[in-house]
Amino acid sequence: MSLSLFLHVLGVVVWVGGMFFAYMALRPVAASVLEPPQRLTLWSGVFDRFFPWVWASVILILLTGLHMLNFLGGLSAPLYVLAMFAIGIVMMLIFGHVFFSPYRKLKQAVAGQDWKTGGAALGLIRKLIGINLTLGLLTIVLAFLGRSVA
Repeated sequence: MSLSLFLHVLGVVVWVGGMFFAYMALRPVAASVLEPPQRLTLWSGVFDRFFPWVWASVILILLTGLHMLNFLGGLSAPLYVLAMFAIGIVMMLIFGHVFFSPYRKLKQAVAGQDWKTGGAALGLIRKLIGINLTLGLLTIVLAFLGRSVA
């Protein structure tokens, strides 16, 4: 189980850490110094590089999470573990939506230099990543507080 826990935490660090950096550091700077064509092109490129890592993290987190959940008794696992699993599934679904809808629209808008549509897509991505970042941080809190209470 130690290997599963290590790989699980590694996936979380990549995904949640990447969202934190993008949301809290890159986004405010890009918004303040770049005009829409450059900003949208930057974000399209950033997501092109980051999203394959997110997919790898999602797969790793899901597989290791299921392995550890099974080890802890499946649906009889402690409540905090089940809550982390449920939040993780919601996060994965949100990411899937981001990837297949607004990210796709952003890429098409940048390719066609449709900055208004691209801006709307990026705005939706920003909101959804903000939600996922909040859920990810909440899950980390649950992991540590749940262990100390359980």
